[in-house]
Amino acid sequence: MPGFVLLVRKRDDGDPAMRVGFTVTKKIGNAVVRNRMKRRFRALARELLPISGQAGADHVLIGRAGGVERDFSDLRRELAKALGKAST
Repeated sequence: MPGFVLLVRKRDDGDPAMRVGFTVTKKIGNAVVRNRMKRRFRALARELLPISGQAGADHVLIGRAGGVERDFSDLRRELAKALGKAST
């Protein structure tokens, strides 16, 4: 099971900008853990969204339990796969 859920929604407002949001609930851990997870999400988004993201869409990454402990390369691979599925 991946350490996140990816939601992608087309805005259909004519603006080609990609927007991204992150959310990690208190169930995941304390503020330090949640902020670490959001930092990892930001790094992934900076790396992968320009390549695989959908223009004119909102992308939301929702942190799940176990995502902080996952290896960064595993998260990168899972996000690339999720973005590929979302684009079809």
